[in-house]
Amino acid sequence: MLAALLVVAAVAVAWLLERRRSAGMGEAPTQPRNFTLPVQLDRRDFASPEKPQLVVVFTSSTCDSCAETVAKARPLESERVAYEEVPWQTRRDLHDRYGIEVVPATLVADADGVVTATFVGRPPVADLWAAAAAGTS
Repeated sequence: MLAALLVVAAVAVAWLLERRRSAGMGEAPTQPRNFTLPVQLDRRDFASPEKPQLVVVFTSSTCDSCAETVAKARPLESERVAYEEVPWQTRRDLHDRYGIEVVPATLVADADGVVTATFVGRPPVADLWAAAAAGTS
């Protein structure tokens, strides 16, 4: 009889613990990361400051999605659009200067360095190309 009561009590405790766990009790809720990207760049820090538009991709060699982002952004380079990849391993100074905490981070800036579009992670190619085209007309 005592063994049956212990089994029932153990099952009840296990059921209550599972119910609390599945309801999220005792666990902190997921916290979103809000990355702040710069709103202004000094065009002299980047390639071809005389061009009316800049597309810059902040990357790292340990980032799996950086190569895909570079492949989407590099073809934008033209007479009117400067393109530059800024790897963390070799240009940490620019990552620090502009407070880049996440890669890939892609920024589109106008001739004055005003950032007109930002993308964290792999940008949709159509959105990236549209943002770059918007400042070249």
